[in-house]
Amino acid sequence: MMHDLNTSSVPRYRQLSVAPMLDYTDRLARYFLRLFARDVGLYSEMVTTSALIHGACDRMLRFHDAEQPVILQLGGSDPRELALCARMAEEAGYREVNLNVGCPSDRVQNGRMGACLMAEPQRVAECFAAMQSAVRIPVSIKHRLGIDGRDRWEELVDFVRWQVEAGCQHLIVHARIAILHGLSPKENREIPPLRYEWVYALKKQFPLVCIVLNGGIRRVEEVSSHLHQVDGVMIGREAYHNPWILAESAARLWAEPLPDREAILEHYRLFMIEELAAGTPLARMSRHILGLYQGQPGARAWRQHLSSGVCRKGAGLEVIDQALSAMRRHQSHELEQATVIH
Repeated sequence: MMHDLNTSSVPRYRQLSVAPMLDYTDRLARYFLRLFARDVGLYSEMVTTSALIHGACDRMLRFHDAEQPVILQLGGSDPRELALCARMAEEAGYREVNLNVGCPSDRVQNGRMGACLMAEPQRVAECFAAMQSAVRIPVSIKHRLGIDGRDRWEELVDFVRWQVEAGCQHLIVHARIAILHGLSPKENREIPPLRYEWVYALKKQFPLVCIVLNGGIRRVEEVSSHLHQVDGVMIGREAYHNPWILAESAARLWAEPLPDREAILEHYRLFMIEELAAGTPLARMSRHILGLYQGQPGARAWRQHLSSGVCRKGAGLEVIDQALSAMRRHQSHELEQATVIH
């Protein structure tokens, strides 16, 4: 099945999105990533239902209007709690809410959340149904291809069928199984083999469902290739460490003009000034912009000077200018060396 990328009825924020990543996609990072592409979907870090119900929900649900379209990801397995939290997400203004059925960490498993729920397709369907009946915004599910002892194609189809029959019309599929016993979350992103063909086959088996592919995507060409087989592509750590892939992908998919890196930095600097005045630590913001010049001459100097500069006592936004100067010195040195060689 080939999709016409220019006339697709799938919203742009589903065609291309940034994955929910714990300790990465907080509101500060999402504001920065939005500057690369206006229509890319941005997912929150996973928020557990217990944290949201019993914690500082206003702080956890906070986001800037500029982040939209932004989606809240929830972790949990109690239908009533998930329904309550879905309503909280809707009231807070999130575009959609997503149920995490893909995280393999021990802590998440111990809370009966994440990938371990793939062993309970009926419960996941009940959770989805409770969430969707509680809100008007769409609810989606993010899951793996399978888990230990439940990694056959037929079992994946059974899991998906349960969700579709419960009314789910939007699935985000990480194209690997999760090994729940013996591998760390990082290893689970690298060791189980990618099986993109299984995600393609799911789209053929469930043609009316919006299927988004996630896992191992590092190049713009891969984004375009996958979009001929599925409805959307979700990029994870590559989008964080090299956010320019979002700008390039948006330019290729939707003919959006490429932004200017320095304009992005200046825009984010103004945001940082506001956040510093509100008490947000500089290091919490500066860590998100380390990948701004990824792949460019002097990128390493930029990262090194920025990382070390914010650690100095009393450091302020001058560390950005110092890091820029270090990068430009490196670029000038490279240019001089190239001139000598030729």
